[in-house]
Formats: sequence, C-alpha cells, structure tokens
Amino acid sequence: MLNGFFKLDSNNTNIKTEFLAGLTTFLAMAYILGVNPTMLSEGGMPASGVFFATALASGVSCIVMGLISKYPVGLAPGMGMNALFTYTIIIAMGNHWNVALAAVFVSSIIFLLITISGLRESILNTIPMDLKLAIGAGIGFFLAFIGLKGAGIIVSSPSTLVSMGSLCSAPALLAFIGIFITLILYIKKVPLAVFAGLVITAIIGLIFTLCGFIGHGIVMPSVPTQWVSTSFDVSLFGSFVSGFKGLFSNIPNLIIILFSLLFVTFFDTTGTLIPLANKCGFVDEETGHVEGIDRAFLGDALGGIIGAILGTSTLTAYVESATGISLGGRTGLTSVFTGIFFLLSLFFAPTVLSLFTAPVTAAALVIVGMMMISQLKNIQWDNLMVTASVFMTIIMMILTYSISIGIAWGFITYAFASLANGKAKELGWSVWIMVVVFIIYLFVVY
Repeated sequence: MLNGFFKLDSNNTNIKTEFLAGLTTFLAMAYILGVNPTMLSEGGMPASGVFFATALASGVSCIVMGLISKYPVGLAPGMGMNALFTYTIIIAMGNHWNVALAAVFVSSIIFLLITISGLRESILNTIPMDLKLAIGAGIGFFLAFIGLKGAGIIVSSPSTLVSMGSLCSAPALLAFIGIFITLILYIKKVPLAVFAGLVITAIIGLIFTLCGFIGHGIVMPSVPTQWVSTSFDVSLFGSFVSGFKGLFSNIPNLIIILFSLLFVTFFDTTGTLIPLANKCGFVDEETGHVEGIDRAFLGDALGGIIGAILGTSTLTAYVESATGISLGGRTGLTSVFTGIFFLLSLFFAPTVLSLFTAPVTAAALVIVGMMMISQLKNIQWDNLMVTASVFMTIIMMILTYSISIGIAWGFITYAFASLANGKAKELGWSVWIMVVVFIIYLFVVY
C-alpha cells in the first residue's frame, strides 16, 4: 500500500530508507522544540502550551505535507517567523499574543488563496531580488542578536544602549561554550550539528546546576524533577479566535502585520522548497519546471493554518530536510515519519522545557543566524542603490528590534534610490503601493 501510494520503487527508495531519513530530518529540526517555547514565552505565552502546539502542529503538518505533496520535507514554526511574531507583532507593536495568533491564521488563509489562485509566481517576480536576500540575511542577524541578548552576553547599557555582559555569569558562560561547541560541529560538518550542540550545551547546563555553579547572582534553571509527561497543555488551542477583535480594530496596523507575515512566509517558503525539490531531482533541468511544487506550497500553507489553530507562530518548510534527503529520502513517507517523531516528542515536555532554556538555545539562534546571512554573497554590492537598501534593511531591523520596520526602511530606501538613479519605472506598481503603506506606517501609525 505504501509503495503504491508514495511510489517508493519508482523513486529508488524503500520503507527502511524513508524511516531513517524521517528520523534524521526530525533530529535536525528538533531544536525548534526548545527554541520556540523559549522565544514565544517572552511574548507572554505559556511555555508548556507553546511546546504542545509546536510539537503537535509540526507533527500534523509534516504528515499533511507528506500525504498532499509527497515531498520529503518537514514543517515546523519558522525561525524568523517566531521572531517576527514575538518581538515585532507582540512586543514592538504592543499586541496581545492572541492577536498575533489571529494574524497568523488570517495570513495563512491569504497565503493559501494566493497558492491556489496561481498569484504566487507573479508576486514573486515583482519584488526586487536584492531586497528578498537582504530581508533573509537581516533576520539572520536579528536571530543572533536575540540569542546573545537572551543569554546575557549582550545587555542594555545607559551610556551606549547595548554592551557586553559579564561572561563569568552562569547563563552567559554556558551560552558562550554552547555557541563555540555548535560552531565547531558545524564547521566539521557533523550531521545534525545544531541539534547536537543544543543537547551538549543542555547537558553542560545540567552539570552547572548539579555543581551549584552561580555567577553574579544568576542561578541556572533547576534540575527537572519529572522526565516524562502524561498530560498535555492544550490551553492555546483555538485561542486565536479571541484575537480577531483586536486585530481588526486598527486597520493600518493590520496591513503592516499581514504584509510582514506574508512577505517573510512567502519568500522563506519559496527559497526553501525549490532547492529541496532540486536536491530530490524534481526539477527539470531543461525547462526549469518543478514537479509538484504547487502541492508543496499547498501543504505549507495548510501548515500555517494548523499552527495558528493549535497556538503557535507560522509553520514553514525547513531547509534541514536536506539531511534526510541526503540519506535517500525521496517521498512523502519521509515527512510522515518526521511527523510521527514530532508527535512522540509530546511526551517529553518537562525535560525539554527544563533543559532548553535561553542560554542553551542561544547557540542554535546564533548558528542559524550565521547560516541565513550567507545569502548576502549574491547581493549586487557594486550597485550603490542596492547596497544602501540592503544596509538600511539590516541595520534598522536590528536596532529597532523589529523585522517589519527593517522591511519598511529597505523598501523606502530602494524606492528613493531608484528615483535618484532614474530607474523608478522598473519597479512594479505593487512595490510603490508597499512603499506608500510603509511611509504611512513609519510616520503616522508607528
């Protein structure tokens, strides 16, 4: 039955290979189980509820992706999307977290309609490529900054706004050790480097705790007293509904929130799925046609809706799926197995929440940030118009602690630079509409 549905033979694979590929993909993605609750809890959400939503939504969405698209791709709350959710929509804009969940639900519905209608390609071709790359890299820098700040390596300063904290404090020292352990594993091309680094750092943190290590009055998290959970925190299920009133009470804010979510989701998904499809051999070298990409986008859009209903930030395809593909995973059965492992992880919430604290997850945020900035190599640095836009996007995203403000500055800079360069007519009308909306947002709404 599995062979007939997933066409295992024609894809030169088997159940054992797909199982191992699914397990490998899960392990490569598993760091999100520790990072997401830590990050979203800073926006006021209960960490246990976020863990439940993250594990369940990822599990269900992976299975849906596997059955609908038959791609060996795993889905989970996106790194960058969770930062946008917490630090921009909730903290910077002052929205309650249920409003942010409502925004995720609405944006996922819109993304689903865009996918079904075929508007995806036309929208993709409208936005300048350099801006797409700048936003992705900017989010990488932002994630690293969040990780360093959460660990106490970067702290606030009354004279310089930010400064380096004391590396002798327990959290900062643990994060410092974790970052360089993970970096070494990544450079050595150790399989599952980020997840392995996360686990090693958590074990070192546990040793710190058992030894009673305290630095500058900061105590490490307590040793977990319960290792396996038999009850689930479903408190976030359906809570997005109560956020609709707040979401639609401020239309300018609504437009900015939805655009930011759609923009980051759209290009993050596109930039991930197409290379993965190519790695699987689904791309026709002569025509460039990507087999089944529309179904993959459909599965991704449904994942966002599932995540909002269960109570987490937007789900997206994970580039870490390439680890499973490298082991021979070629069909949706790989994704199904990945989803099953996510569902099984529901039973280990106390362990994850106790061990994967901010100092531990800092390493994952910094290393993922490093990975994301690599796309800057494709920027046209010899074009001053592009350089200025990229610079403003990244610097404002970090300094304002807001992804949407960084996007706004990037678009506005690009538009005015194109006017000065005599290339304003080359920008599509949709770009100019975005520029006007961003100007209103920065000067009137914000």
